[in-house]
Amino acid sequence: MAFHGIIRGLIAGAAGTTALNAATYLDMAVRGRPASSTPEQSVDRLADRADVSLGEGEEAENRRSGLGPMLGIATGLGVAAGYRAVLGRRLPWAVETGALTLLAMAGSAAPMTLLGITDPRTWSGSDWMADLVPHLAYGATAATALRLIDE
Repeated sequence: MAFHGIIRGLIAGAAGTTALNAATYLDMAVRGRPASSTPEQSVDRLADRADVSLGEGEEAENRRSGLGPMLGIATGLGVAAGYRAVLGRRLPWAVETGALTLLAMAGSAAPMTLLGITDPRTWSGSDWMADLVPHLAYGATAATALRLIDE
């Protein structure tokens, strides 16, 4: 049964990650802002710490561009799968939405904070909102997906 919960969590995490990405790209289009460079910076820091070469020039840049978003996908899948595996039962939708939102925010910001890429203590109110809205889309979608899967 735990295995099925993890699979259900992975499916919900995939749905939530898609919603997060859609909200992020919509924000970029509406505000005309560039993509965040923090995923690629994370790849660089992790590669440095693991003493792994990304290659040189364009090859390294292409690897950063591919691996950066994969970190986000892994976070999105892992948050919902871990949530479902640990909890194993349903809570009210709003509670699950809030929990998944906060877990996803922590799952993305904590590693980047530990790597020295960002410091949420220095974020402005608009920075927090720009982070909250896509993660809320993640949480609401993942919580909804869990409900639909469990029916």
